Amino acid sequence: MAHWLVKSEPDAFGWLEQVARGVEPWTGVRNHAARNNLRAMRRGDRAFFYHSNTGREIVGVVEVAREAYPDPTAGDGDWVCVDMRAVGPMPRPVTLAAMKADPALSGLALIRQSRLSVVPVSDAHWHYICRLGGWRG
Repeated sequence: MAHWLVKSEPDAFGWLEQVARGVEPWTGVRNHAARNNLRAMRRGDRAFFYHSNTGREIVGVVEVAREAYPDPTAGDGDWVCVDMRAVGPMPRPVTLAAMKADPALSGLALIRQSRLSVVPVSDAHWHYICRLGGWRG
């Protein structure tokens, strides 16, 4: 199983909406590198749900329920989406400030490639962040 981090602006689509909807298409990605990351996702992969702009913190965990398929919100181009299922909230949200201040996370793609909305997370970083946030799932 691979691990990921997906970003969403909470005023556009937040964690509580993800939970309420259960399974939801992760649409609207219009960056080639982020699109390629969506294509690499496999059913059962897990991702941190990150609130960008407002909050700037990991607030939950989602799981890929359906692998990449054409994004229905794309008017043209080769864009894809995946379906995400809410798994559970992060008991203690992990802030961007805390991650940036922690030398153990210096190689985290969220920090190195901050503009990407979908980034891979190494197994080591995944387990470390899970401990920081109290995630045991």
